[in-house]
Amino acid sequence: MKLRPRVGGDVFDLALAGKTAVVDVVETDMEGRVFVGVLVDDDPGRDLGERGHRFFFTPAEVFPLRVLVAGIGNVFLGDDGFGCELARRVSFEGVDVADFGIRGMDLAYALADYDVVVFLDATPRGSAPGTLYLIEPDLDGVPLDVDAHAMHPVSVLALAKTLGGELPRTLVLGCEPAAVEEFTGLSDPVQAALDGAEKLLEEVLRKELG
Repeated sequence: MKLRPRVGGDVFDLALAGKTAVVDVVETDMEGRVFVGVLVDDDPGRDLGERGHRFFFTPAEVFPLRVLVAGIGNVFLGDDGFGCELARRVSFEGVDVADFGIRGMDLAYALADYDVVVFLDATPRGSAPGTLYLIEPDLDGVPLDVDAHAMHPVSVLALAKTLGGELPRTLVLGCEPAAVEEFTGLSDPVQAALDGAEKLLEEVLRKELG
């Protein structure tokens, strides 16, 4: 959930504006008013179960996270089309899924509308073809001098950063390619990895959405 305390509210609540949290409890006071108790994601004391680490807001101050799953890659370069193919296969309630292909500028602008983005991409890291990775990029380390015409997560994040927006929480679900060359379709090991990638993506979204 995303916290958006009302203007003029408690100073401690206002300090949590923009934070993400999970709903822990829903309570009703003596006057019948409903309050949502949340645990803030980056609160180091949230797992202690202490009341001081639970914050209460009205339902109007708590919003569902806006999540984007973005497939990227070039379908004419073999396994580089992994993310595009996976994006076409999946759908999740409350989550926007789109195949951006090589439209890096469009994707960079779109990031401003989301709290969480999961990139689906071919990710060469030296393991056996078809190996799946879940990567959380260091957003503070995203450079500004990356080729804006390149289409990979770092270049998209760099472009979004130059546009001045706040970068959303970012994850990359990647697959080790066997071949990135001019042919259509995926190699056998990458094609075989799609079912596992779907399951991993479902687990990731379930965790992110709380």
